[in-house]
Amino acid sequence: MNPIDELRAARPGHLGDRPVDERTRAVELARAMSRPREAGRRPGRRKIVRPAWGLGLAGAVAAATAVVMVVSGNGAGNGNGIGTGNGNGTLATTSRAPSGQGVVATAGPSASAAPRVRLSAREVLLAAAEKADQRTEGSGDYWHSVSVGRNLYTAKDGGYLVMDQDRSEGWTPSATGGEQWSRSASLGAKPATEEDRTAWEQAGAPSEIEALVPGKGGGKGKYGAITLSTSPGRATTSHSPLVDGDKVFWLGRNVTMKDLRALPGEPGELKKWLMASYEGHGTESTSEKMSGDAWLFRVSVGLIMDMPVTPEVRGAAFRMLADLDDVKVTGDVTDAEGRQGTAVSVEESGTQGSVYENRLVFDEETGQALANEQVVVKPGGLQADFEPGTVWNSNALIEAGWTDDKPAS
Repeated sequence: MNPIDELRAARPGHLGDRPVDERTRAVELARAMSRPREAGRRPGRRKIVRPAWGLGLAGAVAAATAVVMVVSGNGAGNGNGIGTGNGNGTLATTSRAPSGQGVVATAGPSASAAPRVRLSAREVLLAAAEKADQRTEGSGDYWHSVSVGRNLYTAKDGGYLVMDQDRSEGWTPSATGGEQWSRSASLGAKPATEEDRTAWEQAGAPSEIEALVPGKGGGKGKYGAITLSTSPGRATTSHSPLVDGDKVFWLGRNVTMKDLRALPGEPGELKKWLMASYEGHGTESTSEKMSGDAWLFRVSVGLIMDMPVTPEVRGAAFRMLADLDDVKVTGDVTDAEGRQGTAVSVEESGTQGSVYENRLVFDEETGQALANEQVVVKPGGLQADFEPGTVWNSNALIEAGWTDDKPAS
């Protein structure tokens, strides 16, 4: 095959014959002319930064899904899939989940199918940036978003896995001096897999489940407990003035709607703007040491997922992440809502020696973010009871956009 044919074969099929920006063209050419690549490294977990109305201008822990195929920044995969699923919203471990019960799906080619081109993280992110640039933007009095969070626990009696679920909705005003609104409701807890459901039934099918929380009782080896109800809860709605009259989100620091709307649409300038808030530690605690790249990834995921930035800024964020050395791509991921996507991730270190994957799942066809997920790589801390590959936390974005409507008080 000559170089031109190699370049044509390397181009993602969904891009068709449309014009490509120079960044995308450059990486496609580099890939077409490159030699065999090294195997990718095992990924870790990620956190999502939540809007001000949800967590009082602080970042929050987010979601996770097991790894199917890991591809390093130079395009090689290790093919060590560690999860299966049918997209039914079930969180599970590799060893415990029967076929079709996880949240990750592998879509391996059949014997007769043509070989699938494996793209590097950089290529995937640059393609996503092109799609994000093309998305249309509406307008309205409020930025409205809806998400569903899921957390995995171990039942104190019976040792089965339990998934707790909740729905969160927020309205952030576009004008200063307004009020922010939020609505939340528990969707109830349920056994994570059919195997866990059998164990739950053997334990008497309790409507309230006492779940273990490693470390909550006083450190390593200690456990606290929380009580989870299997019944959905009543939705509660609240509202309050904006912090300082104009602060709406946390993006390395508390920012206004004007700040978000004025973010630079060039990746280098966007990185400079964001990194001005980096002080060597994580988004949750000053004692949580974190590299600049991991911090930038974590903060940028919040921006991409559910903040009211322009399409150009969202595209710039994808391009900015494409330049990170340790970012990886996972193909054929099904999020907890059953939606098919691609994930990009970085590995992070947690408490008590834990390591987890922090990743963003998005639709390659549209550049739309789907979910923020976490998956255990090395157990420890709050994930001490979970095996590597366990999906223990997820935040799926259901919708986000402008509206003129606010909830009834």
